[in-house]
Amino acid sequence: MNLKKEYDLIVIGGGAAGMMAAITAAREKKSVLLLEKLSQIGAKLKATGGGRCNLTNTLSNEDFMAKFGRDGRFMQDALAELDHKALVDFFSKIGVDTHAPDGFRVFPTSHSSSTIISALENEMKNLHVEVICSQKVEQILHSDNHLNGLKTQNNTFGASNVIVATGGLGYPALGAEGDGYDMAKDLGHKVTELSPAMMPLRTKEEWVKNCRADTIAKVEMKVDIKKHAKLRANGDLIFTKSGIRGPVVLDFAREITPLLSKYSEVPILLNLTKGMNEEQLSKHLKNEAAKNPHVETLKHVCTLLPEPLSIEILNLAEINPKEIYSKIAGAKKAKLISLLAWTPLTVTGHDGFKMAMITRGGINLKEINPKTMQSKIVDGLYFCGEVMNLDGPCGGYNLQWSFASGYLAGKLLK
Repeated sequence: MNLKKEYDLIVIGGGAAGMMAAITAAREKKSVLLLEKLSQIGAKLKATGGGRCNLTNTLSNEDFMAKFGRDGRFMQDALAELDHKALVDFFSKIGVDTHAPDGFRVFPTSHSSSTIISALENEMKNLHVEVICSQKVEQILHSDNHLNGLKTQNNTFGASNVIVATGGLGYPALGAEGDGYDMAKDLGHKVTELSPAMMPLRTKEEWVKNCRADTIAKVEMKVDIKKHAKLRANGDLIFTKSGIRGPVVLDFAREITPLLSKYSEVPILLNLTKGMNEEQLSKHLKNEAAKNPHVETLKHVCTLLPEPLSIEILNLAEINPKEIYSKIAGAKKAKLISLLAWTPLTVTGHDGFKMAMITRGGINLKEINPKTMQSKIVDGLYFCGEVMNLDGPCGGYNLQWSFASGYLAGKLLK
């Protein structure tokens, strides 16, 4: 059955950006239809932050934009409308209390994404936003660079404005299929190279599987390729049976995955000793050995690292963990100190988009007006959230961007 109805706005996608866009437009007295292809809205939002939903963080707008790299300033107008303080206020007014237990990351006090989804859903209901799930959009209808509406698998809906808030390619089990990219390309937009981001990485080295018991805090990670030597990240790291994960890896994956498409493997270096350099490490080990001259070297290294990791570093340095430090040859000591300062690993792969929380790449920002989120190519076409070529690290960055861009698109709708 082919039904047709006219709306001021149709939002494609029931995630964070789409729901915020729908709410904001409805508050501006627009008639709004939100279409979600899954059987329920907010599926990916529900999984965010392990279900705890890290909404945003407490950085200033300038520092926040800097975390997104050279394209970060694209967010300036959106953040001017809805920064982290305004987002917290928005949720407070729809019944969600939030807090920042570590002074940085902002969560709902319930630490449950269900609280956020329910509040957004209720607000849409109060504003008479029509929500239809299990509706896959097949085509955005347009003529002479003006929108007419869109077509789903069994309906046609009319509208002069459409907001594409379909997200990226990460977590296809939660509905990510890249629909928005195809829609944008059909309407003349360019889409940059797409890479999975915010995900664990696999390594060539097998010794990592022996170090899975501990989280290593304040690790610095950098790419060991001269051309890309400026790529660095800091944070906690966890070894796995096949590689590495943890916040620093999730952040750095957005830099590594594009390199893996160019190189068969990517060598990286890890400082696992909280930023200590070779001189500091040498002094530390000498002091430890002076205090306990008859204790095996493993005990000295364990003052810096957990025992399983200490053993593996000593093995890499070709040093018997039970050997007395004063009896180790100078060359081997130098190798040990070098390895402690920068431990080499080789990234060989990842699990693709099925494990990627975020997509790196997207619709070309040069073709979108940052003051409105409207397409520069098709009048009445808007984008918000992850579907655009803008992604940030862990810590509430990407959700804040989704909410802010959705808010701006919905508010400044024609």
